[in-house]
Amino acid sequence: MAELSSSLLYAAFIIYFIATAFFGAALTIKNKDGKTINKWGKWGYILSITGFASQLGYFITRWIASGHAPVSNLFEFTTFFGMMMVFGFIVIYAIYRLNVLGVFAMPIALLIIAYASMFPREIEPLIPALQSNWLKIHVTTAALGEGILAISFVAGLIYLIATIDQSKGSKKTGWLEFVLYSLLSTLGFILVSVSFGLADYETTFQWINESDNQAELVYEMPAISGPHDGEIISGEKFGPLFEAPAWMEGIDAPKKLNTFIWSMLSGLILYALLRLVLRKRIGAALKPKLSNINTQLVDEISYRAVAIGFPVFTLGALIFAMIWAQEAWTRFWGWDPKEVWALITFLFYAAYLHLRLTRDWHGERSAWLCVLGFVIIMFNLIAVNLVIAGLHSYA
Repeated sequence: MAELSSSLLYAAFIIYFIATAFFGAALTIKNKDGKTINKWGKWGYILSITGFASQLGYFITRWIASGHAPVSNLFEFTTFFGMMMVFGFIVIYAIYRLNVLGVFAMPIALLIIAYASMFPREIEPLIPALQSNWLKIHVTTAALGEGILAISFVAGLIYLIATIDQSKGSKKTGWLEFVLYSLLSTLGFILVSVSFGLADYETTFQWINESDNQAELVYEMPAISGPHDGEIISGEKFGPLFEAPAWMEGIDAPKKLNTFIWSMLSGLILYALLRLVLRKRIGAALKPKLSNINTQLVDEISYRAVAIGFPVFTLGALIFAMIWAQEAWTRFWGWDPKEVWALITFLFYAAYLHLRLTRDWHGERSAWLCVLGFVIIMFNLIAVNLVIAGLHSYA
């Protein structure tokens, strides 16, 4: 059953990739009259649904194989988050039929799923803290809300690329390029992880871990940042160039800091190569492809995704989370880092809706807020789970 689950996930990944190509064709291939051919978008949508069905099959078969909802670690949760983003896209596309949404939404979902695959994928029994029905209720609902909210980021990014003046450099073009660079850094993390994995790279440090015990820490990438007061005891002798700060907490935090640095560096290399090939900013290269889109419709989609995703996220990440916290820890709220960032996410999107509905924040300002909201979601997913110590560190 576990092998079938993995095969279904792999099949979903391939189908999503093909769907992206069809959406791209719908945006670029034109008939004799100079109009785009909508049938490519229809096939892209059908393939997106097919890929989602395959990934849903992965989810169900992994649940059967493990005996619990497969959202208990970073691989499982991040994979499920990517699936919920695809689900959010399927729902929004059914309403608006906008092909350009698939050109951006599907590759970002692919990046999220590929990113998930870099974490340990073994099926393991639930630790006692997660042995509750609230696991599947709280976590799946929160991921569904985040997946739908991610579509607002996609629409906001499309709006900014289509409307920001690229004829000269500015703060707006700079921030837009930084957002695109961040996406490339995720791709860079995947490429670097796969490359060093294929090379069987490994370096072992001896250090004093977060529990103040002497332990070994295995790096699968060359150590740019090593453990504080760590010593290489086996493997490659490269680095470290500097030590992680002593105050950095979290399970294996120095190793995770090293991974983060490699992600940023690889993203920078990918960005530089693209700039060299394109001979212009990435945003400037993409802008002509979006010249015919209805920006008012894209703006409406970004708002609609928040309007749908926000209450779902609130229900899952706050209300259900508080009920489970009361059951597990005898308190509704404890200022755990994960709880704090869930609250920050809630307050941010509440502020977005307030500004949108009462202050008439439409267009560019609304798009930037949607992009920033996704940054907060990803910080909660990556930094809070990996680096900041708390009651949720087992994730």
